[in-house]
Amino acid sequence: MTPEEVDAFVSSLDGCRHKPRGWYLHDRLVARQVDANTLLVRVPIERREALIERWPDAFGIPPRMEAHHKIEAYLDRAAPDAVREAIRLAWEFQRRE
Repeated sequence: MTPEEVDAFVSSLDGCRHKPRGWYLHDRLVARQVDANTLLVRVPIERREALIERWPDAFGIPPRMEAHHKIEAYLDRAAPDAVREAIRLAWEFQRRE
């Protein structure tokens, strides 16, 4: 998945807005491009392991992020469906009241 495809998908989700530091819903981070191949996605901690188990090459959790609601998606090797699922989880997570 390219950064442009990520932008198109995230921007298509209801209420998501692109700002200089990433995509947000109600001023809550959904995803942020770290570099050309890495996307930081804010997903519920309890859902991260399922993403990694399903797509072990697509995602990772660097040690500095273990205590946070974040996962890295590796765009150069992740299936587009994997990235879209993580982004959709982040969007749903940020829709909470």
